[in-house]
Amino acid sequence: MSLGRRLAVIMFTDIVGYTSLSEKNEALALRLLDEHRRLLRSIFREHRGKEINIMGDGFLVEFSNALDAVNCSVAIQSMLKELNERRGEETRILVRIGLHLGDVVHSEGNVSGDAVNIASRVESLALPGGICLTSQVYHSVVNKVEYGFEPIGTPHLKNVTTPVEVFRVTALGAPPRSEGPGAALPKNRVAVLPFVNLSPDPNDEYFADGLTEEVIDRLCQVKGLEVIARTSAMSYKGKQVKAGEIGRELRTGSLVEGSVRKAGNTIRVTAQLINASTEGHLWSSKYDRELQDIFAVQTDIAEQVAGALQVRLLPEAIEAINQRRTDSTEAYTLYLRGRQLWNRRSKEAVEEALECFRGACRADPNFALAYSGLADSYSIMENWGYAPMAEMLPLVKQSVEKALSLDGNLAEAHTTKGAMLALYEWRWGEAESEFKRAIELNPNYASAHQAYAYHVLRPFRRVTEEMREVEKALELDPLAPVMSLNKGQSLFVQERYDEAIESYERVIAIDPDFVFAKAMQADCHLRAGRYAQAVSLAEAYLPRLGWPESKQKVTLGFFYGISGRLEEARRLVAEATSQMAEPILPTELAYAYLGLGETDKMFAPLELAYDQRDTGLPWALIDPIMKPFQSDRRLKELKRKVGLLH
Repeated sequence: MSLGRRLAVIMFTDIVGYTSLSEKNEALALRLLDEHRRLLRSIFREHRGKEINIMGDGFLVEFSNALDAVNCSVAIQSMLKELNERRGEETRILVRIGLHLGDVVHSEGNVSGDAVNIASRVESLALPGGICLTSQVYHSVVNKVEYGFEPIGTPHLKNVTTPVEVFRVTALGAPPRSEGPGAALPKNRVAVLPFVNLSPDPNDEYFADGLTEEVIDRLCQVKGLEVIARTSAMSYKGKQVKAGEIGRELRTGSLVEGSVRKAGNTIRVTAQLINASTEGHLWSSKYDRELQDIFAVQTDIAEQVAGALQVRLLPEAIEAINQRRTDSTEAYTLYLRGRQLWNRRSKEAVEEALECFRGACRADPNFALAYSGLADSYSIMENWGYAPMAEMLPLVKQSVEKALSLDGNLAEAHTTKGAMLALYEWRWGEAESEFKRAIELNPNYASAHQAYAYHVLRPFRRVTEEMREVEKALELDPLAPVMSLNKGQSLFVQERYDEAIESYERVIAIDPDFVFAKAMQADCHLRAGRYAQAVSLAEAYLPRLGWPESKQKVTLGFFYGISGRLEEARRLVAEATSQMAEPILPTELAYAYLGLGETDKMFAPLELAYDQRDTGLPWALIDPIMKPFQSDRRLKELKRKVGLLH
């Protein structure tokens, strides 16, 4: 037996997600594993690294000095980053790397010792595509390399008793949203989990949901808190998930949870604030009140949470938190019921929500939130194709103006008005003012950030501002499918098609029934020239969107035409245009002519789209597929008339 002890730098590597990939596609996993080993071994040799062992899907490598080890690690991640940028998500190779400098013991070709154990633990702290190293390595190279480093503290390392300071090489790895177990969760980022309904009547579920939403709304008034949106918070309704897991998924350090029991005119509410990192209680309370005191309960919960998190309440925040929306318990309970129905989005549910909001307005004609609910419901009826624009748009305008006349500080109403001005009237400057006002009133309102990016910043190609608002919306409401969809649409317009496809995959992961995301993936493949994939997805998912048959045919005709299947494209377009019972929107016909290569015919329906205020026109004018026509005077004139050249 040959034993030897010496100082060395140990590198541990590991492929991210390899076990999961092996379960789904073993052949692909093995192919990527072989490729990964071949690529990394060539870089080990270049930097004088000695391969000691293969540890499953990773390597154990020894270096005689820290400089070689760090340079080798950066070379690996830089090479893989460049490789991954040219690949789809499924065939990417993401690796974590950990480094530690310490004593190792050699025995019969293998190495052991604390240095090996610490390197393996540090590797698990690295971001996908990133590098983590201990202070021993950091201090050996910090003045010898140009790479940036950031400390991530002294995280607990399994089976390591002595505290170890860990650093991360900056500009490598996934964004902070995917941080590993060593990262602290921000305590002032708060999620209000769905309050549990303990009422004898299960039909009182709406009251528990409404209480959740109202507590979220009041906490949003507190400067210094970042509050997760309702959509993401409500995704945990009825699920048994540990606080730590929720904290990591939402990247939030504080959770509010509780229950409500309503019996006749009395309520019992319990609430507690939990540290998501430690799962310890920071505050808890119980309230036994009359129903009309529910506003005081909501106010107290918000104030107690702010106090527990040591956030100073400014006078304007105290005023907003204490605002009593209505003195009518009937109006308030009808409003809560209406919001629960509105969030379901089906035609039947939204129609029932309208009746609730109308009832709330009758019970209290000065209840601004009820009119805001009406405006949002009329907007959904039009946007989702349940009712014609000519019928719904005047009702949206009337309701939103009434809401703002009663309460000019409703962020929801300003957002709805901004979307209305941009989508239907192309009054871009006024729309932008409404969105900015909404964000000023409630910076935590994810929909305001999303709508500002979608309706104003995107059509004007203000990309830096757009992406900032897109990411903010996603940060505030990470589990809402529409937020990932919005990011995919942003990337699509920037011609970053593979990244857009990844965002649409996240939509499907959150909501497998959100098939519109698959249709958007088809668009990405088409623009990228991957015609077979584009047509396959379009054929599979267009029929599942609930569109009229004529719209399905003309859209599929566009896909066939761009893909070179002109005879099939002409047949579908002819069939669609002959079905006058289902009129085709002008922009849809313009795309059909573009697909057929009859581009001169494309401009007549685009002009008609302007005359008819077709809401799809601004998006058609910025579609990357229109790039060859950007210098055409007809397209320029359309952009001028719509206001996109101003």
